[in-house]
Amino acid sequence: MKASFFVTCIADNFFPEVGECVIKLLNGQGIKLDFPPEQTCCGQPAFNSGYWDEARDVAKGMIEAFAASDYVISPSGSCVAMFKIDYPLLFQGDAQWEVKVKQLGEKTFEVTQFLVNVLHLENLGARYPAKVTYHPSCHATRLLGIKDEPLKLLRQVQDLELVELPNASDCCGFGGTFAVKMAAVSEEMVEEKVQNILRSGADVVTGVDLGCLMNIGGRLQHQGHAVRAVHITQLLAEGMSQ
Repeated sequence: MKASFFVTCIADNFFPEVGECVIKLLNGQGIKLDFPPEQTCCGQPAFNSGYWDEARDVAKGMIEAFAASDYVISPSGSCVAMFKIDYPLLFQGDAQWEVKVKQLGEKTFEVTQFLVNVLHLENLGARYPAKVTYHPSCHATRLLGIKDEPLKLLRQVQDLELVELPNASDCCGFGGTFAVKMAAVSEEMVEEKVQNILRSGADVVTGVDLGCLMNIGGRLQHQGHAVRAVHITQLLAEGMSQ
């Protein structure tokens, strides 16, 4: 099976190790990943800020970049939701691009969705001796409907103790441009999230969206807490190396 890797801006610029982990996990399952070099930002910052014309120009480039791909895999529920939910809004009424958008959305998957729902894999043979809690990010959960897929993967990790996160469904306060425009509110939200993580007793908090994990991890680090915030692919890849 062949697939294309959509790395996303945050992974490419801030967490390249996550990109490496995605490649390691999928290559380990016999998936041949290619990397279309024409890919850029998905256009979400412009879209969320109301610059739809500019977002539409960026989106056209991304649609063409992945036109020949059998599957498109990404470590971001947020960016995948841009492809599947927001691109149709951008091109509504444009018959030519609507077809291309529909084709892109149907073959694009967040990585845990792809592992569990397409490859039908839950146990990757990982071992991770730690207490881990899971943060269900807003876009992945509410827009893509990702609920059980990450948890199924985590429950199959040897020696991993999955602990409940109090008020897990509450937003962490990142929200992309929200964290900039409403910084004071965002700070209170991430503080509440961090306190719930500490209350869980977890050594590690994981999730499927790097924006959330960057926000949560930054707060944890700023306050001097030892809890790690890691993407689920990073946790699984590290576990497969033990």
